[in-house]
Amino acid sequence: MDVCVVGAGAIGGLIAARLADAGENVSVVARGKHLEAIRERGLILKEGRGEIVARVPATDRIAEVARPDLVVLAVKAHQLPTIAAEVASILAPASMVLTAQNGIPWWYFFKHGGPYEGRRLESVDPGGVIADHLPIDSIIATVVYPAAEIESPGVVKHIEGYRLPLAEIDNTKSERVAALSQVFLKSGFKSPVISDLRAEIWTKLWGNLAFNPISAMTHATLEDICRFAPTRALAADMMREAQAVGEAFGVRFRIPIEKRIAGAEGVGAHKTSMLQDVEQGRAIEIDALLGSVIELGRMAKVETPHLDAVYAAAKLLGETLAKTGGKLAIAH
Repeated sequence: MDVCVVGAGAIGGLIAARLADAGENVSVVARGKHLEAIRERGLILKEGRGEIVARVPATDRIAEVARPDLVVLAVKAHQLPTIAAEVASILAPASMVLTAQNGIPWWYFFKHGGPYEGRRLESVDPGGVIADHLPIDSIIATVVYPAAEIESPGVVKHIEGYRLPLAEIDNTKSERVAALSQVFLKSGFKSPVISDLRAEIWTKLWGNLAFNPISAMTHATLEDICRFAPTRALAADMMREAQAVGEAFGVRFRIPIEKRIAGAEGVGAHKTSMLQDVEQGRAIEIDALLGSVIELGRMAKVETPHLDAVYAAAKLLGETLAKTGGKLAIAH
């Protein structure tokens, strides 16, 4: 299978290296020193199973990629509007586009059914740019559970987890998603085809919408947030409000809040992706993780005071870092 991974960072790099190691024809789109290192030394993945050195074609121009069977969109959600047109330009009629973003996806109400069918969310698709360019029938979704980080340019370190469930966005079990599942299973991922995609999205988002912004502002790891009583309580309050929003749209939450928090605590001293972004001076994905849920809350007339307060503070942090061109990390 010809695969192009757009955004070969931590998660994109993990996916690209494992697919390439399993024999798929993989190319990657990356930037800056990370791109230079991949071109010079290959994409290096460090994990408990050993080290993979994937010698993959690498470019910073999506348009240079020719008609892949699969495009893996592994960039952050807020980066999608700027690349949607270019991604669309390389798609063949049968190309699949795998969305691997955190948070509520831009296509959430497409093939959804019910009164909100086709509704666009301004928080994740401002102006409808993504929906206007990416053909909805090409979209397949995953929910990203693995944790990874860029250790140095060209080097991705896997922290834990290989679960990447796959689904058509209308929850049908198609031949193409079944075939794609086999490709990912062969590459070492836990990638079953699931039939309740949006519930799976909320299960992952439920913790992320709380732990990511809290960690970005406090510079605490997951276990520290969960073991400090005030932030554990804040996370629970945020998750309680988010659950009310999700349930207003028919989502069933399959585990109690405390069990979800315990799961995060069990990951250990891991820095969330949003904290990593703050430390590196990158834009934070606050709108996909939290702004989108607040927007849904407004639609459903569900009050979200804790979500609103944390969003305001984290959003300002992101705006301040962007305006100053700065980054923020605790010095040792």
